[in-house]
Amino acid sequence: MFLEIVTPEAILFSAEVDSFSAPGTDGEFQVLNNHAPIVANLTEGSIAIKAANVVLDDKFKEKFETISDKLVLKINSGTLELNDNKAIILAD
Repeated sequence: MFLEIVTPEAILFSAEVDSFSAPGTDGEFQVLNNHAPIVANLTEGSIAIKAANVVLDDKFKEKFETISDKLVLKINSGTLELNDNKAIILAD
Protein backbone atom coordinates (compact mmCIF):
# COMPACT_ATOMS: atom_id res chain seq x y z
CA MET A 1 0.00 0.00 0.00
CA PHE A 2 1.09 3.59 -0.48
CA LEU A 3 1.61 5.83 2.58
CA GLU A 4 2.07 9.58 2.62
CA ILE A 5 2.71 11.59 5.79
CA VAL A 6 2.08 15.30 5.41
CA THR A 7 2.68 18.14 7.88
CA PRO A 8 1.90 21.84 7.46
CA GLU A 9 5.55 22.34 6.46
CA ALA A 10 6.21 19.48 4.04
CA ILE A 11 5.63 15.92 2.87
CA LEU A 12 7.78 13.93 5.33
CA PHE A 13 7.23 10.47 3.89
CA SER A 14 5.90 9.09 0.61
CA ALA A 15 6.47 5.44 -0.31
CA GLU A 16 5.09 1.94 -0.68
CA VAL A 17 4.92 0.19 2.70
CA ASP A 18 4.09 -3.29 3.99
CA SER A 19 2.18 -2.03 7.04
CA PHE A 20 2.07 0.73 9.62
CA SER A 21 0.64 1.35 13.07
CA ALA A 22 -0.78 4.61 14.34
CA PRO A 23 -1.98 6.04 17.68
CA GLY A 24 -5.77 6.33 17.35
CA THR A 25 -8.04 8.03 19.86
CA ASP A 26 -9.29 4.58 20.97
CA GLY A 27 -5.81 3.05 21.05
CA GLU A 28 -3.02 2.03 18.70
CA PHE A 29 -4.04 0.18 15.56
CA GLN A 30 -2.27 -1.47 12.65
CA VAL A 31 -3.05 -1.08 8.96
CA LEU A 32 -2.15 -3.84 6.51
CA ASN A 33 -2.39 -4.08 2.74
CA ASN A 34 -6.01 -4.19 1.44
CA HIS A 35 -7.41 -2.73 4.68
CA ALA A 36 -11.00 -1.52 4.53
CA PRO A 37 -11.45 2.23 3.96
CA ILE A 38 -11.06 4.21 7.18
CA VAL A 39 -10.92 7.76 8.51
CA ALA A 40 -9.46 8.14 12.00
CA ASN A 41 -8.30 10.84 14.37
CA LEU A 42 -4.80 10.33 15.73
CA THR A 43 -3.45 11.33 19.12
CA GLU A 44 0.03 11.92 20.50
CA GLY A 45 2.22 8.91 19.91
CA SER A 46 4.27 7.19 17.23
CA ILE A 47 3.64 6.02 13.70
CA ALA A 48 5.64 2.83 13.09
CA ILE A 49 6.21 1.99 9.43
CA LYS A 50 7.34 -1.37 8.11
CA ALA A 51 8.72 -1.08 4.58
CA ALA A 52 11.56 -2.49 2.54
CA ASN A 53 14.24 -0.27 1.03
CA VAL A 54 12.75 3.12 1.83
CA VAL A 55 14.98 6.11 1.15
CA LEU A 56 14.17 9.10 3.33
CA ASP A 57 14.67 12.67 2.19
CA ASP A 58 17.86 14.02 3.81
CA LYS A 59 15.93 17.06 5.12
CA PHE A 60 13.65 14.84 7.24
CA LYS A 61 15.86 11.91 8.31
CA GLU A 62 16.33 13.35 11.81
CA LYS A 63 12.56 13.19 12.43
CA PHE A 64 12.55 9.37 12.08
CA GLU A 65 14.06 6.71 14.33
CA THR A 66 14.82 3.15 13.30
CA ILE A 67 13.59 0.64 15.87
CA SER A 68 14.02 -3.02 14.94
CA ASP A 69 12.89 -3.17 11.33
CA LYS A 70 10.54 -0.16 11.51
CA LEU A 71 10.78 3.56 10.87
CA VAL A 72 9.19 5.48 13.72
CA LEU A 73 7.87 9.05 13.61
CA LYS A 74 6.52 10.80 16.72
CA ILE A 75 3.43 12.97 16.24
CA ASN A 76 1.32 15.22 18.46
CA SER A 77 -1.96 14.62 16.63
CA GLY A 78 -3.35 14.04 13.17
CA THR A 79 -5.89 12.52 10.85
CA LEU A 80 -5.65 9.36 8.76
CA GLU A 81 -7.59 8.62 5.60
CA LEU A 82 -7.20 5.27 3.86
CA ASN A 83 -8.95 4.27 0.65
CA ASP A 84 -7.96 1.92 -2.20
CA ASN A 85 -4.60 1.03 -0.59
CA LYS A 86 -3.55 4.68 -0.33
CA ALA A 87 -3.14 6.13 3.15
CA ILE A 88 -2.65 9.83 3.84
CA ILE A 89 -1.76 11.01 7.32
CA LEU A 90 -2.05 14.72 8.06
CA ALA A 91 0.17 15.10 11.12
CA ASP A 92 1.21 17.73 13.61
